[in-house]
Amino acid sequence: MGFHTFDPAKAAKLDDESRYQFCSREELLGAFAAGGGTDDHLVDLGSGTGFYTTALAPFFGQVSAVDIQSEMHDHFRQNGVPTNVSLVESSTDSLPLDDGSVDAVLSTMTAHELPLAATLAELRRVLGTGGRFVIVDWSAEGRGEAGPPRSERLSATDLRESLTEAGFSVDRAEERSETLLVTATRD
Repeated sequence: MGFHTFDPAKAAKLDDESRYQFCSREELLGAFAAGGGTDDHLVDLGSGTGFYTTALAPFFGQVSAVDIQSEMHDHFRQNGVPTNVSLVESSTDSLPLDDGSVDAVLSTMTAHELPLAATLAELRRVLGTGGRFVIVDWSAEGRGEAGPPRSERLSATDLRESLTEAGFSVDRAEERSETLLVTATRD
């Protein structure tokens, strides 16, 4: 666990629609049910090539696709960036966003790569009261072989504890066969 990045040379793997077997657009939209709307601002942490960003963009007014690697944004541009999406090259622990300016945050298959404590503190700053944070990631408890090595993964319990310590209310924290799903609200 800890900060590292996905190899841009393997970026094409991130555009493979078989990723939906682990997490679908509809599942993510359902996880945002208590928030999310056509006027809302969504931040996608570790947006990579824009696979999930593009799928969710029609359901939000403004989307910030955050990735620390310019190569990932280059790939996203080649795929086509929706008009309501801004590409933000930044680390997740120092976002160039105003306090309380965000309504929803998404992290798909990237939480294990982030400087988690610093990222959560930053999300407390940029998320407005009642803002939702949805995390889907490879689970340390998962039984499958997809994803990063188990030693790099988190469990739903780990994320629940980290989010609670950072001042979020965890609404849902569940383990699945290979992945986990956690939803939290900023108080």
